[in-house]
Amino acid sequence: MDTISVIAGMQWGDEGKGKIVDLLSENANYVVRFHGGNNAGHTIVVQGKKYPLHLIPSGVLQPKAKCVIANGVVVDLEVLTSEIKMFESDGIKLNNRLFISERCHLILPYHKALDIAYENARGKKKLGTTARGIGPCYADKVSYNGIRIYELKDWELFREKFIFQTKIKNKIIKSLGGTTVDIERELEKISKLRKNILIFVADTYQLLQKAILEKKKILMEGAQAIMLDVDFSPYPFSTGSNTIPGAVNTGAGIPVQKIGDILGVVKAYTSRVGGGPLPTELTDKLGEEIREKGKEFGTTTGRPRRVGWLDLEAVKFACQVSGATEIAITKIDILSGFSKIKICTGYKLNGKSIPYSSCGYQELAKLTPIYKRSLKTSFEKQAFKLVYKEFSGWTEDLTNIKKFNDLPKNCQTYLKFIENFLGIKISLISTGPKREEYIKI
Repeated sequence: MDTISVIAGMQWGDEGKGKIVDLLSENANYVVRFHGGNNAGHTIVVQGKKYPLHLIPSGVLQPKAKCVIANGVVVDLEVLTSEIKMFESDGIKLNNRLFISERCHLILPYHKALDIAYENARGKKKLGTTARGIGPCYADKVSYNGIRIYELKDWELFREKFIFQTKIKNKIIKSLGGTTVDIERELEKISKLRKNILIFVADTYQLLQKAILEKKKILMEGAQAIMLDVDFSPYPFSTGSNTIPGAVNTGAGIPVQKIGDILGVVKAYTSRVGGGPLPTELTDKLGEEIREKGKEFGTTTGRPRRVGWLDLEAVKFACQVSGATEIAITKIDILSGFSKIKICTGYKLNGKSIPYSSCGYQELAKLTPIYKRSLKTSFEKQAFKLVYKEFSGWTEDLTNIKKFNDLPKNCQTYLKFIENFLGIKISLISTGPKREEYIKI
């Protein structure tokens, strides 16, 4: 990996970014979260213990790596305090290892109340948000109504702003039939929580600029995936932030020209939490089998994830818009035991081919995924060799395999097709949830 590398999910989230960041953090000096909030759920399994992370970067279990929560992240004080205590109770000290930007906006109780009230008001047209207050917090940020960790440092200033904003928000919450926020009770809670956080606050911009000058290895950890980007998703079925690598500049102050490798993390099939179109979704017993086998339940919400076949039309777009230079494939082990496996290679709408970039949420809900590709040009014939409608599966356990050539032949064929279709090298294959279960290519 280059001096500054970005790890980004190429689908709708839950690709296994946390494990990949944990692996690569072994040689990193800094691991940086640059967008999103605790709607992210990154899970790491080390020595049989599972660590669910929502705000602290996934490099936290690698002792060499310093963890940075940069200015583009929105912070829930309660969640962050809980994570800090989880690690400290395990003997993992975060002093001089965790650094939080004072420019981070705070997710406050009224943001969560608004999130729930808006969602309930939509009735049958719910978006399926995580109800963590992410969207309302980002909305406050861009409408000049946000409150940051900067204000939290001055308690009287914070108190003044919090009371003003809560009174306004309570009127909206009440009008939507929601539960209003008790100002004094919440101020008492926040007063206690702030003490756990302020000791970690630092000038993260200067910290990272110094690291760049010293040519330290920096991993930028994407919170949510490219297909949830607020601009490039099927909006409004999106997250509240920009998830593409360009957000490294706005979310951490690192110029984009400083970025080297961009590692796109791709799950061997598709999943997503919440509402919105999912072209390859499987709603039958097969989908249920993949969900159970893959333990596809949200780290953040606990909700069952929707699952489907790998959608390379969507992944191709995500790779293009993010500038992915290499690919990590995850959860290939979950596909062991299925006799036939499909890959979507394109879309059709009203009998005509349509690219992902031309689709909004209405088109994505109506189109037909193509699981067979006609090869017309000599380049396509050379690149793809065969027309695949279905791939033959494999039955072998992959978790202990350490070399690509030792994988079952049918698994190799499946992976080579992905690599050829995207035109991007697969450099890492995750063969199980544990840190040591992977193949480096």
